[in-house]
Amino acid sequence: MKDILKDLNKAFENRVRLGIMSSLIVNDSMAFNDLKQLLDVTDGNLASHLKALEKKDYISFTKAFVDRKSKTSYSITPLGRQAFKKHVSAIENLLKN
Repeated sequence: MKDILKDLNKAFENRVRLGIMSSLIVNDSMAFNDLKQLLDVTDGNLASHLKALEKKDYISFTKAFVDRKSKTSYSITPLGRQAFKKHVSAIENLLKN
């Protein structure tokens, strides 16, 4: 059982982080407000989870101005894609056993 659990990534244990990564793995990028609405979280809550994933280099962001308003978009990094796929695979293996 211990071998099955070794590939679970603590960075993805939280439902918000799991939601962020799930959303970004199927989209090229997503705007902050779109993620906030999709995950039904507050600005501060989302920002803290995004920051945690940024620190791990699992996601990256870009800032742009649209109609004089700042727009921040997030995308998954190659490292993040690899780590998340490994995590999902570990969950699938856990469910099979």
